[in-house]
Amino acid sequence: MRIFPGKVLLVDGSHPAGPALGAAAADADPVTLLVLGWLAANRSENTRTAYARDIGITPPRRPGRAPSWLTWCREQGVHPVTGVTALHVARYARQLEAAGLSPASAARKLAAISSWYAWLARRGHISASPAAGIARPRPGPGTPPAPALTSGQVLALIHAADTAPGSQRARTAALTAVLLFAGARLIEVTGADVADLGTSGGRRVLWVTRAGGRRQALPLPGPAASRIDAYLAARAGQAGTRALFATRTGRRLFPADVRQVLHRLAARAGLPAGQARRLGPRLIQHSVAAGSGR
Repeated sequence: MRIFPGKVLLVDGSHPAGPALGAAAADADPVTLLVLGWLAANRSENTRTAYARDIGITPPRRPGRAPSWLTWCREQGVHPVTGVTALHVARYARQLEAAGLSPASAARKLAAISSWYAWLARRGHISASPAAGIARPRPGPGTPPAPALTSGQVLALIHAADTAPGSQRARTAALTAVLLFAGARLIEVTGADVADLGTSGGRRVLWVTRAGGRRQALPLPGPAASRIDAYLAARAGQAGTRALFATRTGRRLFPADVRQVLHRLAARAGLPAGQARRLGPRLIQHSVAAGSGR
């Protein structure tokens, strides 16, 4: 591994950890350097950022219900590389459950841990992954799927976004329209840049990066394209901002930010409480798929 100012690169040509993680390399301890080496091999900047918080080399954006993995190991007095066993990972998983994390949040944290130890094992830093085969939380078999949004509910959400209070109304409207009409996944939306907007076959599209680094053009119907144009025009003073959906300071939105927006909109749109609570990318994807089949 070679360390350069502002970023971490692996000699095998893997992707840099990114500017958000570069600061972690300064005066880093050996464990942090191993985490950075693993993160640098991941293509997705959003995934690198989320995993860095889950493992614990960057601080959480807000106080969480459960400690990061490295913090938990420190509290238990166990070395995170050489001292961890499968029992430790199982105990951490139980603590995540006891802390009241959603199955999706707990599963993501355990996925980060499993991925890191698998990387350590492949590189010969440990003999075998202590997280191999760890069961990740899933919704219970008795949990019925939330019903797809009706056309009336989609219109209600768009109206709620178009009339949302606050200075970020144009961003909220554009973000909601892309999720509802373009069928983009949450990580694709938060990872998109302004430069990813374009045309293909005479249609407005948003180029997104899917599994395996595959690039795909998602058509932007008129309601989505017009709201994106209005949003970008309203933020003309942020000409140097690369991210398509950004904060007032130019920082890229995180998936958690978008989920909060969706939950507020669901309440304003009058969706049933159970559906509003579960409104997210999967329900929207289900609704888009159901709508295309009508």
